[in-house]
Amino acid sequence: MRLPSDMDPDTELEMEPLIRVESLVKRYAARGFGRRAPGFTAVDSVSFSILPGSTLALVGESGSGKSNVALCLACLQRATAGQIWFEGRDLAALPEKELRAVRPKLQLVFQDPANSLNPRWTVGEIVAEPLLVQGRISRREQKLRAAQVLEQVGMRAEYLERRPQELSGGQRQRVAIARALILKPKLVILDEVLSALDCSIQAQIANLLVELQRARGLAYLFITHDLRMAAHLADEIAVMSGGKIVEQGTAETILRGSQRPETQNLLRASRVSQGSVATAERLR
Repeated sequence: MRLPSDMDPDTELEMEPLIRVESLVKRYAARGFGRRAPGFTAVDSVSFSILPGSTLALVGESGSGKSNVALCLACLQRATAGQIWFEGRDLAALPEKELRAVRPKLQLVFQDPANSLNPRWTVGEIVAEPLLVQGRISRREQKLRAAQVLEQVGMRAEYLERRPQELSGGQRQRVAIARALILKPKLVILDEVLSALDCSIQAQIANLLVELQRARGLAYLFITHDLRMAAHLADEIAVMSGGKIVEQGTAETILRGSQRPETQNLLRASRVSQGSVATAERLR
């Protein structure tokens, strides 16, 4: 965990998790005509926790269930079973009315901003949209707060009047991050936010995420198929396969000591070298 320089390292041992997931299950019922087919279990008894200000990387191949975990944590779909404890309340059991009060504290950034940003709206309207959803606020205040958060993600106020199609892929992802931050969340769920970007832009956005975490004390759930990038950003890595977490530990433990075939496949796909561990430590 990345602790502020003036904080006693022993404080980490006393901290309660910001979010604790216990035996999470997401099952989809069978659909179609004719003979009844069995349902599909996308998430099967997944458990983990994230401390305030820390990053857990959930790593797995496509179809491993990691994005379904993200949707359950963001309260965009209901878990079939299990608990999601956040600030003393089980989100999986909360009625919709109470969930509305919690959602601003948990924000989700999607993989492809080209699909998640309304092309008809200006950047200012997109970033300020969560403020409108949560309550009445003047247009002047909307624009002011949107400009402030855009600056924090490295974009000038002049971008407020532009539209997504006028921006590069990296700029669109910065807008998506700004929209997630405007409600001042405690946990940000990052679902493959780097995978659609060029390598040089990936590095810029990764560095931005580290800076924002240090400045705001954010916790991240970083979802990716790239173990290399997970090692750079995360305090802990959980490897998913077939809806289950098959391995969990520090970046060094996973990269140097894993014998799991699922992890070995991800290592080969990401072309992770032993130097990645040292790089990850330097980023911290």
